[in-house]
Amino acid sequence: MAEELDMTRIPKHIAIIMDGNGRWAAERGKPRSYGHQAGVDAVRRITSECTRLGVKYLTLYTFSTENWNRPMDEISALMGLVLSSLEDEIFMKNNVRFQVIGDIKRLPQNVQDKLWETMEHTAQNDTMTMVVALSYSARWEIIKAMKETFFEAWNNGPHDYQDLEDALNEENFSRHLETYFMPDPDLLIRTGGEVRVSNYLLWQIAYSELYFCDTYWPAFSEEDLHKAIISYQNRQRRYGKTEAQIENDNISKDE
Repeated sequence: MAEELDMTRIPKHIAIIMDGNGRWAAERGKPRSYGHQAGVDAVRRITSECTRLGVKYLTLYTFSTENWNRPMDEISALMGLVLSSLEDEIFMKNNVRFQVIGDIKRLPQNVQDKLWETMEHTAQNDTMTMVVALSYSARWEIIKAMKETFFEAWNNGPHDYQDLEDALNEENFSRHLETYFMPDPDLLIRTGGEVRVSNYLLWQIAYSELYFCDTYWPAFSEEDLHKAIISYQNRQRRYGKTEAQIENDNISKDE
């Protein structure tokens, strides 16, 4: 008998590396663009299911900084898909707020305009926030946040070494990350059979549970999502503590 989801322990934030579009298409004798289009359909399915389950944040790795090195025709097709997917009423139908992270200044102007329009249009939706990582890399984000944290401390003066050292702390740094508006992921899923995180949310996934599966993203189903969440629910998240400490913490909460 298949194990069932514990609806009281649904992860608050799920991040996904949507890998395998091109390989899924190649196995069917289709161009990579066909796989990317099927990947958009998978986004619709998984977004709807996440809202039904009560997930509060869903972050999708859509286009990395490294993806700018792909052939221009594929990049153009991907940008076209971004535009068409933002026309989807899935946001309003599921009461989903849309957000974007990444170096979006590198994107075509029409794509930038549509991103801002969708964010504004969905700003009052509050069932779930879907975050799309576009032109994103974690190393870019960390360097950007480091510079912003330093310049904020410097501008606030005085320029005493100790004052600067005190200001350059984890809390201030986190405020300058692209993801400042949401909690770190509880669960990171990667589809497509690769077992790496590919420069994605490196700071934020320090204590995330990782789940890798062979299923290509276009074929990733609601059942596959459930399997990932069940795997998450079967783990004990200790955050560096011992099992005894976790047990004592749970006892204290119950008292």
